Amino acid sequence: MTFVVRPADPSDAQGLSVLGEDVSAEPENWLATNNGWRSVGDERRYLRAIRRYPHAAVFVAEAEDGSIVGRLSLSRDQHPASRHVADLGLMVAQSYRRMGIGRALLQAAVEWGRQNEVRKLELHVFPYNEAAIALYEHFGFRREGYRRQHYRRGSDYVDAILMAFDVTPS
Repeated sequence: MTFVVRPADPSDAQGLSVLGEDVSAEPENWLATNNGWRSVGDERRYLRAIRRYPHAAVFVAEAEDGSIVGRLSLSRDQHPASRHVADLGLMVAQSYRRMGIGRALLQAAVEWGRQNEVRKLELHVFPYNEAAIALYEHFGFRREGYRRQHYRRGSDYVDAILMAFDVTPS
């Protein structure tokens, strides 16, 4: 399977909205959303804002047919004592998992981190998302903590594992 990883553009809003809706609709509840994904208009506005904000980025994985099959977003912490840390979120379309897309998107995050003086990438993952945990650990992320009842989903609260990756300077 051939794909390209590139920075997201506002013209990707439709594809990203479809990807987000598809992943959030999976019965495993992989995403920390309560009411589905952003609308196309909201996604477009978000992507436009990100282009003007140097401390965040969104990357996409685009398949040969032009469809968006993966997304990775990064946002640098703005506190002066932790500006070297960036939080990331990753999703890959169900039918495109285990094809190297998640790994390629994570590598884009590392490169972005190096270019932006980020020393540490962090993410949260649900404890039951064993495939994602395996991907992150294989890539080099380590578990740093367990956050009980960290996300609210409807009237329930769900736990999250905090994982981190040390970005070495290039």
